[in-house]
Amino acid sequence: MSQPLPVCPAPDAHPVPPAFDVPAGAADCHAHIFEPFERYPLQGERGYTPAPAPLADLLDLERRLGVERLVLVQASAHGTDNRAILDAASRHPQRLRAVVSVGEEVSERDLETMHEKGARGIRVNLVDRGGMPFSSLAALAKVAERIKHLGWHVELLVQVESAPELESLVRSMPVPVSVGHIGYCRTAEGLDHPGYRRFLELLRDGLFWVKLTGPYRISAEERLPYSDVAPFARAVVEAAPGRVVWGSDWPHVLHWGEMPNDGGLFNLLSDWVPDEQARKRILVDNPARLYGFG
Repeated sequence: MSQPLPVCPAPDAHPVPPAFDVPAGAADCHAHIFEPFERYPLQGERGYTPAPAPLADLLDLERRLGVERLVLVQASAHGTDNRAILDAASRHPQRLRAVVSVGEEVSERDLETMHEKGARGIRVNLVDRGGMPFSSLAALAKVAERIKHLGWHVELLVQVESAPELESLVRSMPVPVSVGHIGYCRTAEGLDHPGYRRFLELLRDGLFWVKLTGPYRISAEERLPYSDVAPFARAVVEAAPGRVVWGSDWPHVLHWGEMPNDGGLFNLLSDWVPDEQARKRILVDNPARLYGFG
């Protein structure tokens, strides 16, 4: 790399408490960790340099929020070196799962080993530098066929409104497909953007799972409560209440604005999903199905 990348800001260390009753077995389905780089080095081809974000700090956050289960998602800064999240998940087999990043040459033995350590899906980041380990989307579909017997899924980071190839891709997938950040459509595009309306149609047809994550990444507002995101969150919950999960997106890498309070982010759920049983479905039941929590 020609010059060092700036280090991302650290997350807010003082989360406010939950403003609603958190159901037993609630899951945070999207978080990253960055343990000592001497042991888990970053890849050279990356879009950012994270601040240290150890598992211990993340587990402390989840304790404060009353969240019992956790899905660690491979960060693009680590490329296909999944050791950090797999080591963490294997230490907590009852409550942690992992979504890994693999290349098209990954072996069957490696897939089986990752499954034993808690992996339940593969992530493909089509947005950030260093996050796309496949030579083509067709190659991704071939690997998806190889993970079907494991009960895994494919997680995409993609801006759904501007990806015309997304529909054909997801229809070709032999496994479930999830997308992050409520589809990653900027709120400035509007809920009636034709591409996003088509995404909602596909969601209703059962072709996607969606993560309620990263509202600050799509909002035009600089700080909580990101009120312009609420219609998008409510739209996906209405379209597919049985295929929506929530995630903190901790430690909020590549966010250079005001750092959101993680308790405040969690509490947005009480506005987006005011019904207690619907929240339980998003926090407990849906994650149990997608990630295989007992």
